[in-house]
Amino acid sequence: MSPDAPVGHGPAEYNQPLGEGEAEDLLRCICFKTGPPRTVGVELEWLIHDRDHPRTPVPHDRLHAAVAAVRALPLSATLTFEPGGQLELSSRPADSLMACVDAMTTDLAAVRAALDAEDLAPVGFGVDPWHPPHRLLHEPRYDAMEVSLDRSGTAGRAMMCTTASVQVCLDAGEEEPGPLGYGRRWQLSHLLGAVLVATFANSPYRQGRPTGLRSTRQSIWADLDPVRSLAPPGHLAPRDAWATHVLDTPVMCIRGGEGPWAVPEDLTFRDWIRAGAPRPPVRADLDYHISTLFPPVRPRGHLELRMIDAQPGDDGWLVPLAVTTALFDDPEAAETVYRTVKPLAETAGPQSAPRNPLWAGAARDGLADPELRAVADVCFRLAREALPRMGANDAVQEAVANFHDRYVARGRCPADDLSGLLTREAVHAMHAATLRPEPGKKAGS
Repeated sequence: MSPDAPVGHGPAEYNQPLGEGEAEDLLRCICFKTGPPRTVGVELEWLIHDRDHPRTPVPHDRLHAAVAAVRALPLSATLTFEPGGQLELSSRPADSLMACVDAMTTDLAAVRAALDAEDLAPVGFGVDPWHPPHRLLHEPRYDAMEVSLDRSGTAGRAMMCTTASVQVCLDAGEEEPGPLGYGRRWQLSHLLGAVLVATFANSPYRQGRPTGLRSTRQSIWADLDPVRSLAPPGHLAPRDAWATHVLDTPVMCIRGGEGPWAVPEDLTFRDWIRAGAPRPPVRADLDYHISTLFPPVRPRGHLELRMIDAQPGDDGWLVPLAVTTALFDDPEAAETVYRTVKPLAETAGPQSAPRNPLWAGAARDGLADPELRAVADVCFRLAREALPRMGANDAVQEAVANFHDRYVARGRCPADDLSGLLTREAVHAMHAATLRPEPGKKAGS
């Protein structure tokens, strides 16, 4: 069911008033579906720029024509467009890393060809380095989101319209403890997540100015809202922590019919259940409420790792997908990487990600931070050992090896390649290199 569908549509059970205990039970059951890790998915967001004049905003008519052309393609992935015109491809759950890579590679080739016919191109930056936020989609959901997030400042509009990411989706894990257990994977994701922020940081500029951060995107998401972008407190078991967090986070909006949706202030979902006004919430409202929470790791039955900046080049997205999947799903790598990242908890301290010192330092310094650099180097070595065991082909292994040598081993991240991006001479050359790699150039090199 579409998240924009008003009450009264969809299965009957989705439209029955929801009790507090029922909501807690649902959250514990639906958000951590356990079993041996088998599937992997990826969600890729891209900024859409003029292929030859990237600093010139794309007019609405050109973007609408491109949207129509891309929507006509027979894609395997789900296609959506974000409020600022960013394109998002969400893969189906795949039975293996290579099945996911192959399906997305095929879809991306078709999308790039359709955009190229319109003299446009998908671009991998975590934040648009030139253009200010400008919302192109005007729907009740996004109108309500803007009103809600504006209460906390300007980060909401920047997130909606100028950010792009690589999101890796993995199974929650096994019920039993151990390297593939869901409790271990939940803890791992919130420590390794900071390493992924630092390693793949790719957004040092915003609106034509340096921000002093390697990942401006991560900073924007951290500033969205006092509660909505936080991870649950770490002192509770994952199911209890997430259920409590969801019910005690304010509702972004209450969906309605044709007119504007109500945007209450400081009404938690728990309060809404207890008050039953302006109407009693139903299961569909709970599902929608979850979709308006933006923590760095979001459990949706599987785990969505949401902290990675969009990556440069045609195949840059392969590296975070391959490395993350290897570190979580290969038992040998998962056991060792957990021991490797566990000391980072001391740096993180008691605050929730992404507003603790570990995550803030990762966004600011990238791999210039010596502690994160050392951990990232071990993580890449583990991933490189695990990828052949997972059936990764030579191209994927080479992409990971090249990234390791070019960035991680040198304490660098993609943001460090963008130091000259804003100079007039560098704009065209950098954009051309990002969009059209040299003939014969290997993925990730």
